[in-house]
Amino acid sequence: MHLLVHEADIQDHAGGKLLLEPLQECFPRLKRIWADSAYNKGGFVAWVKETFGWEVEIVEHPWTGLRGVWAPQDAVIDWEKIRPSGFHVLKWRWIVERTFAWLLTWRRLSKDYEVLPSSEEAWIYVAMIRLMVRRLAGAAETAQEQARHVRAA
Repeated sequence: MHLLVHEADIQDHAGGKLLLEPLQECFPRLKRIWADSAYNKGGFVAWVKETFGWEVEIVEHPWTGLRGVWAPQDAVIDWEKIRPSGFHVLKWRWIVERTFAWLLTWRRLSKDYEVLPSSEEAWIYVAMIRLMVRRLAGAAETAQEQARHVRAA
């Protein structure tokens, strides 16, 4: 796991480069990165392909960037089919949102209490370590319970 907390005045595509630069030789099997449309700027996609050989898949709604449609003059257009209203879950985006939700259950991470970005990074590492340890402990308990049931049978 790698993370980077930086100033708010750095655009996503520039921050993405800062995040990925130290990972030059770390993930030889990695093939694809999912990102939102903010990473489509600043040559980020081409830079990742050149530098790492990874594909960057931009996750966006099918109607993103749609300004209008060509239609005959008197045609009735069903805009709900073309651009549905309301909330729509984006493929793969829920993983990021779920992780943010897990992190924000920590009081220290729910507000900007930290002065230094390195302090914020440390708290994020602590929160994720706790999450993983609890999952591993739960998996171990489940395995022990299954073993007890097998012995009892």
